[in-house]
Amino acid sequence: MTEERITETTDTAGNTHTTHTVVTDNDGRSGGTSWGLIIILIVLAIGAIVVFSQMSDAEIAKDNAVAGAADQVGEAANQVGDAAQNAGEAVEEAVEN
Repeated sequence: MTEERITETTDTAGNTHTTHTVVTDNDGRSGGTSWGLIIILIVLAIGAIVVFSQMSDAEIAKDNAVAGAADQVGEAANQVGDAAQNAGEAVEEAVEN
């Protein structure tokens, strides 16, 4: 808010002097708080990006671990099948001889 103050003074000789004074409530700072908030928002955005990217990496690692375990189970099943086939062949040979 701006206020104009007018002061009139009369000296002993009868001369009148007028003084104009303009008073403002604004302290002259412009945008310091705005810049601070913008910097805080940028830091928060960068932090959110880092957190979400790490969560994504963890999800990928979990998926890769599940796929690796599935491959190992499949390989184990193949080995069991091969062992069963070899045992069956050994039984057939024993019966024939």
